[in-house]
Amino acid sequence: MKKIEAIIKPFKLEEVKEALAGVGVEGLTVTEVKGFGRQKGHTEIYRGSEYTVDFLPKLKLEIVVVDSLLDKAVDAILKSAKTGKIGDGKIFVSSLEDVIRIRTDERGEKAV
Repeated sequence: MKKIEAIIKPFKLEEVKEALAGVGVEGLTVTEVKGFGRQKGHTEIYRGSEYTVDFLPKLKLEIVVVDSLLDKAVDAILKSAKTGKIGDGKIFVSSLEDVIRIRTDERGEKAV
């Protein structure tokens, strides 16, 4: 089993969600986050004063998939989240030792 963590632009959520559903991903967790990477934020003017916005709003998606679904899920995120502009985000993939469904005590792939 693998855990996919994807940082994406907020306006891409619906597109990514639909793409993941299309390849068989049944669940995901979404968290509103703020951060910056190479883009280092940007400057804005408010009431005549210029200030720097360092942390930009993003969404963090957390998805757990069986190994056989990993490539399809990653491709779905890549294609649907990409705008081609700086700040599109990142995808992180890590291995999971175990998953337990609290309601039924199921473990492993059955719990996914």
